Amino acid sequence: MKVIIWAALASFVSAAAAGLIFIPILRKIKAGQPILKYVETHKDKNGTPTMGGLFFILPAAAVFLIFGGGSGRIALVAMSIGLAFMSVGALDDFIKVKTGHNEGLRAYQKIIFQFAIALTAGFFSYNNGITVFHIPFFRISVDLGLWTIPLVALIFIAITNSVNLTDGLDGLAGGVSAAYLFIISLLIIFQMSVLSKMYLKKEEYEKLIFLSLCLFGAICAFLMFNVNKASVFMGDTGSLSLGGFIGAISIFSSNSFFIPVIGIMFVLSSISVIIQVAHFKRTGKRVFLMAPLHHHFQLKGMTETKISFLYSVITLAVGALSLLAYL
Repeated sequence: MKVIIWAALASFVSAAAAGLIFIPILRKIKAGQPILKYVETHKDKNGTPTMGGLFFILPAAAVFLIFGGGSGRIALVAMSIGLAFMSVGALDDFIKVKTGHNEGLRAYQKIIFQFAIALTAGFFSYNNGITVFHIPFFRISVDLGLWTIPLVALIFIAITNSVNLTDGLDGLAGGVSAAYLFIISLLIIFQMSVLSKMYLKKEEYEKLIFLSLCLFGAICAFLMFNVNKASVFMGDTGSLSLGGFIGAISIFSSNSFFIPVIGIMFVLSSISVIIQVAHFKRTGKRVFLMAPLHHHFQLKGMTETKISFLYSVITLAVGALSLLAYL
């Protein structure tokens, strides 16, 4: 446990140092985020440096390896999946910066890359016997066998895009992700202590906790630069990567079904967009002032800081409820 705490602190310090060093460089080379014109309240953010995900994902991954995390094969694969999604996001962000437009990869290109990673993760889960899913709020599990492959692929597509949609206000996606990773770490610890049967070696679960808390420490450092008013955005580099890490850690610890519970705010972001688009196509009217949901609250007069804080607190509260079954 001492090693994990030191690693989390090292991730925090290294991510903070990366931000202090590289944010001025991004400003100097004008690697700014183009802002969508219809988001009127965000027009003053145009040109804010992006690709900030590099400042916390890479330090967290480096610390994880330096402190011995690579000895956990499952956690190493989880890290690889997160980095693969980061690469897709980084390419998307680079195109945006290069062209000066808010459109990077085309939608079909992005989904092809995401689906390839997600399907690979699905086959990995099945081939390594990670086919058991814990049921939230109960000490029971189900084994889905071959159905694990398409389900895992679907979960990765859903969570990566949900985190991406949530990344619309200063500190929002980072704060919610940090809360999620902290809770999922506690959840795995509680399950290891209480459940009579776990489906991986103890060391594998410990390394997943290790990875989760390295990311938690690095995100906390990033939030110093990302809370309102943000001096850097995480971009798709960060949001897609966080979705990949959250998905991998949850799935490989048999906690896939906890994603829509602990990640309820990510789910609401996606659902609000689906409802808005479907209702508008059918009636020509909007359900929300703007989707995703956080923009609706913003147009209702809530500040970005308050929305981000409430999203994180709700994530922690719902996460705490999910722990009760193991107390």
